[in-house]
Amino acid sequence: MISEINSCGLYGIDGFIVEVETDISKGFPGFEIVGLPDNAVKESKERVRTAIKNSGIDFPVKKITVNLAPADTKKEGSVYDFPIAVGILCCIGFIAQEKTEGAVFLGELSLDGRLKPVNGVLPMVMSAAQKGFKKCFLPSANATEAALVADIDVYAVDNIADIVSILNGRVIREKTFVDIDALFAVSDNDLADFKDVKGQETVKRALEIAAAGMHNVLMIGPPGSGKTMMAKRFPSILPPLSFKESIEITKIYSVSGLLKNKEALITKRPFRAPHHTISGSAMVGGGRIPRPGEVSLAGKGVLFLDELPEFQRNVLEELRQPLEDRTVSISRVNGSMTYPADFTMIASMNPCPCGYYGYSDKCTCSANQISKYMSRISGPLLDRIDIQVEASAVNYDELENAPSGKTSAQIRENVMRAHEIQLKRFKNDGIYFNSQLSAAQVEKYCHLGKAENELLKKAFETMNFSARSYHKILKIARTVADLDASENITVNHIAQALQLRNLDRLKLS
Repeated sequence: MISEINSCGLYGIDGFIVEVETDISKGFPGFEIVGLPDNAVKESKERVRTAIKNSGIDFPVKKITVNLAPADTKKEGSVYDFPIAVGILCCIGFIAQEKTEGAVFLGELSLDGRLKPVNGVLPMVMSAAQKGFKKCFLPSANATEAALVADIDVYAVDNIADIVSILNGRVIREKTFVDIDALFAVSDNDLADFKDVKGQETVKRALEIAAAGMHNVLMIGPPGSGKTMMAKRFPSILPPLSFKESIEITKIYSVSGLLKNKEALITKRPFRAPHHTISGSAMVGGGRIPRPGEVSLAGKGVLFLDELPEFQRNVLEELRQPLEDRTVSISRVNGSMTYPADFTMIASMNPCPCGYYGYSDKCTCSANQISKYMSRISGPLLDRIDIQVEASAVNYDELENAPSGKTSAQIRENVMRAHEIQLKRFKNDGIYFNSQLSAAQVEKYCHLGKAENELLKKAFETMNFSARSYHKILKIARTVADLDASENITVNHIAQALQLRNLDRLKLS
């Protein structure tokens, strides 16, 4: 007898439908799985055999062949345990084939028949819904995550005996419901607040502009000037995630197996801060079968690179494509993947190896040491960082007597107003923030008057800006104008944008 059960697989962060075809026939007893299975899939026959036996069901002593179609696509992981078991139960008459129509089955089996959670459930269930499937049966631990997908009913299953009872009508199982509003109602009070930062008004203003337009930032200054402290507070002034953005991020975390226990949806913008010893494949993604890296895990959020020159040169250079295209393409023998990399980069660095050049007599670095240190960051990479700002040392009076500055909530209000302006402006352009403007869109939305053109031309010629820097300055000026609720970019907005690029061609002597 032959049965056909539908399941799902993963290709990158996207799901695809897999037909699990099971045939049980007379012949020498055996159990074979074909259809390009990896080792984890091949091992599933032992898990399935033992799980069925320990569920009180006699395992058929016959020739069993399981085909995972399409047969020319690699199948990975333990997600096929459950559909293979259901296919066998259909063949031996414990479940009627028609009861499985229009449904997909996902899950790993333990040896006692219980269902264990698997990674990548969200993109797989999304692909099933897009293909018209109306039901999904999967482990209880994955049910809330899967229920985020509209147009498909999700049913939590505990073990093999449970699915037999549900499909045969002996148990009525209610579909899983998730309260999305409740998930987003989680408070942000645990985020660090900008009111704790004394002084550094220029840097805080730069970060406010960065948050308003989702611009990348490089802070340069001596140790102890608050660079890391301010970077960690940057998420507190970012606008809240939309449901669409949350789904995009959750897909990546689901595939990577990074969803925390009982966390069905990522509702806060990610903040990733990899150590400077990170490898290139860990940063942008990779491995034998390419997996998302830090640039993808930081999507819609912040990638913080502390002590930027300490990162390996090849790792920094691999950031060029993600910073420019907001995607990263990885090619390996086993396949090519393109992952989203729509992050805001916040980086910090010292002015020299010891950190005190230009700020204290304690600096012992030679001119050659300083030059080598600064050259660790290439010109092309520096050119892709929108805002470059100096974080000066904070003196005693500022620490002791300076009043508390704006709170994160106050800064966030300004940021939100600027974001609303951008959403209205770009509603027909497929973008959301000023940093995403293409060259043609810069011409369309960043009109300059005569005085503004003259100022920018003079700066361009004096500071030897590149064409990319020219566009960066216009994007920043557009964001400053949005913060001022100004329809037109003025001389003041251009001047502020130029001040935030004053390290673009940093030369230390």
